[in-house]
Amino acid sequence: MAPTAALGSLPFAPEIVLPTLRHFREKRPELWGKYGFVDAFNPTFPGGASGWVDTDFLGIDQGPILLMAENFRSGLVWETMKKSPYLQRGLRRAGFSGGWLEKTR
Repeated sequence: MAPTAALGSLPFAPEIVLPTLRHFREKRPELWGKYGFVDAFNPTFPGGASGWVDTDFLGIDQGPILLMAENFRSGLVWETMKKSPYLQRGLRRAGFSGGWLEKTR
């Protein structure tokens, strides 16, 4: 499992992600270190009480966790993103329409 995948889902499913975050921090201290959460772990891998736990901390993993936590908290990242004319044009060219895209015309 990648903690980034679970925690990056915070704005979409906080009722699942917040208890998962608490569980990771309180019951799985080996997943957390000086730089945040480890890259991945596999609790079913034989060998130890914790299974296999990666020793790497990747910045590319920490970023989505922070961005999605801020999105859950305030919506700042999404609101800023929606103002980008480049993103709006790209989404329209890709065939997307409706929702907030209609409000930006």
